[in-house]
Amino acid sequence: MNFITKSEAQTRKLGRNLGKNLSCGDILALMGELGSGKTVLVKGIAQGLGISSRWVNSPSFVLIREYPAKINLYHFDLYRLDSLEEIEALGWEEYLNKGVLVIEWADKLKGILPKEYLLIELEILSEKERRIRLIPKGKRYKELLKKLRL
Repeated sequence: MNFITKSEAQTRKLGRNLGKNLSCGDILALMGELGSGKTVLVKGIAQGLGISSRWVNSPSFVLIREYPAKINLYHFDLYRLDSLEEIEALGWEEYLNKGVLVIEWADKLKGILPKEYLLIELEILSEKERRIRLIPKGKRYKELLKKLRL
C-alpha cells in the first residue's frame, strides 16, 4: 500500500491512523534515509496509541525509548549501531509481545527480524512530500492493511 504525504501533518495523520489499529506484539520496521520522516510517523503512531506526541523524539543517542500507555510503545533507533552483535546486546527481543515495537533503521536487522512484521519504507520526494510504502510481512499485517483501507 502506497501513500504520498504532502506535509509533516499528513505523515503524522497516517501514523495516527496506523497507531489506532495496532495491537500488543506488533512490529513496525521503518526504513528510509535521514530526514525522510521516520520520527514524524512515529509521533503519529504514538498519538494513535494514546500517547502525547510532544514526548516522542528520536532515540538516536539512547537507542530506545519506552512510552507507557494502554499498549506500550517501544521506539528503537538503530542508526548508530554497526553490527548485529550490538543490536542483539540491546536485548530488543525482550520487548517482543510487551507492546508495539517501532524500529527505525530496521534494515540493520536483516536476518533476525521475526517472520511477521510491517515494513514501512519512507522516501523523500521533495522538501515536504514523502512516499510511504506499507509492506505486510505475514497474515496479521495483511489484515491490518485491510483495516486501513476502510
